[in-house]
Amino acid sequence: MYKVFVNEKKLTLSKYPENVEKKLRFEGFATLEIAIDLLQNTSCPELNVYGENIEEIWEDFTHMFRVIEAAGGVVNNKNGEILFIHRIGKWDLPKGKIEKGESLEQAALREVEEETGLSELILEEFLNNTFHIYTERNGEKILKTTYWFRMQYVGSETPKPQIEEGISEVSWKNQEAIMKEVFPVTFQNIKLVLNDYWDLN
Repeated sequence: MYKVFVNEKKLTLSKYPENVEKKLRFEGFATLEIAIDLLQNTSCPELNVYGENIEEIWEDFTHMFRVIEAAGGVVNNKNGEILFIHRIGKWDLPKGKIEKGESLEQAALREVEEETGLSELILEEFLNNTFHIYTERNGEKILKTTYWFRMQYVGSETPKPQIEEGISEVSWKNQEAIMKEVFPVTFQNIKLVLNDYWDLN
């Protein structure tokens, strides 16, 4: 199963019909075009496209976009708090595009270090990946895949925001603060990552 966010609305691609209001049986490329159009241009809150061959559906879906890959981290400190960045009115987890020749792990560590100013990081394990689509200013449609890793911070530096990337604040937050302060102003993908992270703990 794949969950892709389109304007913060969830598109689920699955083998069997999901329990959501709007479902479309996969009957080729056009089904996916209709699904995206409904999510982008109507009040439809979420949608499910289902069909026997999930990998074929996913392949057709990815061919509709230019795929960009990114990597990031859910960083924990010794107090059990998680590291967040604040950018353009939203709380987010540190992440960024994978550079040529980098592994997913290298990119995740580099991006966390660059965006938060923290270097004593231990990469622990792959957590999950998230997908969302957006349109560039030139009209090009992008599918962004982000690979998330669990990390441990073992240093004692104060985090520093990467101002030139539009980050205004870096902050450690416990679960209560995350529910109260982060969840009301974050992205659906970030909620997904955090819920997966808590499920594993």
